[in-house]
Amino acid sequence: MSVQYYLFWILALGALALHVYALADAVRRQPDAYQATGNQTKPIWLGILGVAVAIGILSLPTNFLSPVNLFSIIALIASGVYLTKVRPAIREITGGGGSSGGW
Repeated sequence: MSVQYYLFWILALGALALHVYALADAVRRQPDAYQATGNQTKPIWLGILGVAVAIGILSLPTNFLSPVNLFSIIALIASGVYLTKVRPAIREITGGGGSSGGW
């Protein structure tokens, strides 16, 4: 196996971990907090992040997509937007915790 193969595995697993973390965090948040921040609704974010997780799974080197392709980049941007824009706004409104406490 080449170094490139292992590098793609590391990239794909890292991206998948980011997507799963973002989705898990989105699931924990209160639905009304999304609308209070002026962002999309919770179901929309769950759908976006769910698709990002699916793309992350498909981007594993043994599957169909390369970890460095347009869909993977779009999925990373979606998870990044959630984690850097939506999540902090929700945490500010809810006092830092989700529906079942803080993370």
